[in-house]
Amino acid sequence: MHPTEVPLAMLDEAAIAAASLRRDPYDFAFVEHALPETLKAPVLEHAPAIPDRGSYGLPDLRYGPRFGAVVRDLLSPRFRRLVEAKFDMDLSACPPAIVMMGNTTGHYNEGHAHPDSPHKIVTVLLGFSREWPYERGRLRVLRSEDREDYAFEFAPEFGRMLMFRVCDHSWHGFLPQKGQRMSLQLCYVDSEWYVRKEYLRHSVSAFAKSVPLLRKAIEYAPR
Repeated sequence: MHPTEVPLAMLDEAAIAAASLRRDPYDFAFVEHALPETLKAPVLEHAPAIPDRGSYGLPDLRYGPRFGAVVRDLLSPRFRRLVEAKFDMDLSACPPAIVMMGNTTGHYNEGHAHPDSPHKIVTVLLGFSREWPYERGRLRVLRSEDREDYAFEFAPEFGRMLMFRVCDHSWHGFLPQKGQRMSLQLCYVDSEWYVRKEYLRHSVSAFAKSVPLLRKAIEYAPR
């Protein structure tokens, strides 16, 4: 880390640095408390309200200063260097993009297995659910396209962090479960063009979900 940098304000830098890198079935790391439990109430008080299913881009989210402090930490060069050290790679030319999920409906078309876009280099997931008491709906690190063929499960509860290197077999997904599933996704991607494209795509989706008939169509659309 650069000694002149301001320390992270919200994220637990030591806990993130100490998390071990696992290599089965692909490179990933899990942090039990990337955000201290003492921050749970104040941060969630300032978290965005997301009434619908699906993910929303950072420009479309409205939130208070304590949640904003977490976002600033995630977008900082200091956090990026923690991720670089974890995966032994240089992400300085990879801009970050943030989207956030608020709810799942439990419909069959949610949580489908996918390896992530080849434009993504590293994906970081941070849970913001107050609790997740369900067996289903936990993100699974998969060995294949089969959502039952998993090596690790990640409940999207407050402060839990999962990060992984994107590759052609970085399969992940979850079994459908209705609930308030607050989870933030930060991706380091290969270009500013892709950041703009992702934010535009999510903005169009957010508008569609604000129109009742379109929202219903999206809810049942196949994935």
